[in-house]
Amino acid sequence: MDAVLLVLGGLALAAGLLLGEHLFPWQSWTLYGISYLICGYPVLSAAWASVRKGRFFDEFTLMGGATFAALALGEPAEALGVMIFYRVGEMCQDYAAGKSRGSIRSLLATKPAIARVLKEDGFTLTAPENVEKGMRVLVKPGEKIPVDGLVAAGESRVDTSPITGEPVPVRAQVGTRVFGGTVSLDGALTVEASGPFADSNIARVMEMVENAVARKSPTERFISRFAALYTPAMFGVAFLTAAVPPLFFTGEPWHEWIYRSLVILMISCPCALVVSIPLGYFGGIGAASKRGILVKGGGVLDAVNEVSVVAFDKTGTLTRGVFEVTGLYPAPGVEERELKHTAWVAESLSNHPVARSIQKAFGGEGAGPAGAVSREAAGKGVVTVHEGVEYAAGSKALMRDLGVPDAEVGSTGGTVVCVARGGRFLGSVVVSDVLKDDAVKAVVRLRERGVKSYMLTGDREEGAAWAARELALDGYRSGLLPGMKVTALEELAGSAKAAFVGDGVNDAPLLAGAHVGVAMGGLGSEAAIEVADAVVLNDAPSRVADLMDIARRTRRIVRENIAMALTVKAVFMVLGAAGAAGLWEAVFADVGVALLAILNAARAGGKPQM
Repeated sequence: MDAVLLVLGGLALAAGLLLGEHLFPWQSWTLYGISYLICGYPVLSAAWASVRKGRFFDEFTLMGGATFAALALGEPAEALGVMIFYRVGEMCQDYAAGKSRGSIRSLLATKPAIARVLKEDGFTLTAPENVEKGMRVLVKPGEKIPVDGLVAAGESRVDTSPITGEPVPVRAQVGTRVFGGTVSLDGALTVEASGPFADSNIARVMEMVENAVARKSPTERFISRFAALYTPAMFGVAFLTAAVPPLFFTGEPWHEWIYRSLVILMISCPCALVVSIPLGYFGGIGAASKRGILVKGGGVLDAVNEVSVVAFDKTGTLTRGVFEVTGLYPAPGVEERELKHTAWVAESLSNHPVARSIQKAFGGEGAGPAGAVSREAAGKGVVTVHEGVEYAAGSKALMRDLGVPDAEVGSTGGTVVCVARGGRFLGSVVVSDVLKDDAVKAVVRLRERGVKSYMLTGDREEGAAWAARELALDGYRSGLLPGMKVTALEELAGSAKAAFVGDGVNDAPLLAGAHVGVAMGGLGSEAAIEVADAVVLNDAPSRVADLMDIARRTRRIVRENIAMALTVKAVFMVLGAAGAAGLWEAVFADVGVALLAILNAARAGGKPQM
């Protein structure tokens, strides 16, 4: 409807300009006046609402006041033209905002609509919010998986792109973990819910995206404060332009200087700044979401631009967290069977990836021996008491703490687990992790951008040294307790701004304390995801380089908009004060700059350079 009214207003303006010589004054005023009221009603209504609330200096009062003044000066055509072009500019801004929100809307549209909860006599249709932990849901081919969980039956290719940004489907079968919002492409699946919908990956994604758009960056906050001071200052400049020169230049009529002051008001409208800059950040957030990266606000993009050091956790971040036993070294006089059994008992109640690999290799995954009691030694290993005997598995530091002598092992290139029983050292088990496919790519891309890469891990020296060597890292620290990682990052980064990338509960303090915290969203713990500034949904460390590209692109576009808007406005205000530009030029300058800034801001949502 607005577009129709603006078209009618434009036709009325064109008719008035073409037939001006053939119309009586009252006819011109009637044509322009009615068109002005129809086209300008939304602006005039908003201006009146602002005045009633005590806000005398905003874009609506600026447009309303300037066009009223033009009418008072006997320029109804210019008043109507200013209002039409301003409204056209507003419509273009709304369109640009809608386009920049497209990727966010598509992400939010991944929320499943229904869940088929299996019952003894069939299934019941319900909302995903009503699914509870342990319930089994049926997902037919082509449908969205409603909740996070494990596949209990069936097999299918699953499109994970709505969550991870990865275009290649993955194969899901019994035991595979799947996420709500992804799509079962060619098979039916029975999924056992791992928790309520509110705790699912897609629910967290939607909440973080909705919160992100409300968090302003420092640049956005500055522009908002700047506009609050800038607009009344421009009113003051316009008033002085109208009041002071006629006292000294008596040869020019007073209404000429009032007209010039109106030109200054038109040009000074801060629309290009207050609209295009938030759109730039919004576009950057949308571009990140397309790459499977959730950014919690425009301020994160500003912070990323300051980062010159990135520190990674090891297990689950640079490595897949999939361990295999690759070596068995019994101490003299110890049989392999005894070493295997002791290692299994010690690790039987632990959930650490290394412990699970030992469980799988030596005793099978499942419950440990009856009556066993286990305690974790953070960053060192685990001690289990069974039938009054102490079984221990962990680092040499743990052996020293327990007073176990002769715990000597050679460097093997993997994670060395020392094993003891009853205070006697029985030997060691070597467990090797597997690097993620794009871990090397992540380090290379960061180095190309002048960013140093480090690793902070609680793992043993041997495993850490192996990973650092394979990845050609700039440095690493091993054997770190959670509290020690903060100090280690400060030592490595020095005065540089550092980002930390991790996935575990023990990484949460550093994710919260780093200049930028990036959590792995697939394998990452809920605590890590909650405190992080950004979340990589597909657990690919190379996405950190993507995030930097997007942040740099967004910053460049925002700076271009600020420079362009201020430069063009300054030039045209000088021309307006000198009488070289009228209201027509002023409105074209204002709306034109705003449209150029908006089009430039829309580029932030494009694909960053790789």
